[in-house]
Amino acid sequence: MMATDQEATDDDRSLAGQIARTLAAQIVSGALRPGERLMQDQVAQTFRASHVPVREAFRRLDAQGLVVTEPRRGVRVARLDPADVIEVAEMRATLEALALRHAMPRLGPADIAQARSALESCAGQADVTQWDVANRRFHEALVWPCGMPRLIAGIADLHRASARHLFATWQTLDWQPRSDAEHRAILAAAEAGQVDTGCALLARHVLEAGHALAAALGG
Repeated sequence: MMATDQEATDDDRSLAGQIARTLAAQIVSGALRPGERLMQDQVAQTFRASHVPVREAFRRLDAQGLVVTEPRRGVRVARLDPADVIEVAEMRATLEALALRHAMPRLGPADIAQARSALESCAGQADVTQWDVANRRFHEALVWPCGMPRLIAGIADLHRASARHLFATWQTLDWQPRSDAEHRAILAAAEAGQVDTGCALLARHVLEAGHALAAALGG
């Protein structure tokens, strides 16, 4: 039997979910460096938890590509690999375009207004952390109405991986003006109900950003 949406939400709020989200944020921001070992005992002590939720948190992070589990060597923060950047970008492009295709008929004025507000928050934002928050809000406003919670959960995992790649490379890229312009084009297509155009623009936007990030990492 598949889990209900409420069960999935409760699971995400569990102690394992909280540990996974906290460690993911530290990995994405660079506070936990590539190759750094995550000690199960230390994490358990930090969160005042048993080893069971810590192991589950590690499993989730491994599934998201943020850590790797090595036999007899434990868990380490995954290293940044240009090939991984391209894989994440290709998956995001496919899944977000699918979500947008299902969301477009359901988009209402409130969704469009939320996307426009996020777009305006992105424009001219010099703080990459704040830009990333606004960028996610923009994408979420357009795809969340698809009504497919498992698809949205997968996209959210991929956004976390993408944020990690961005944080590692943003200082070497002139990314913001182009991204803002592409966001405006995607939003215009969504407002006009141009499903094929909007999906194509979104997929290209994600793919080209991924290739730029991979190139910055030496791929």
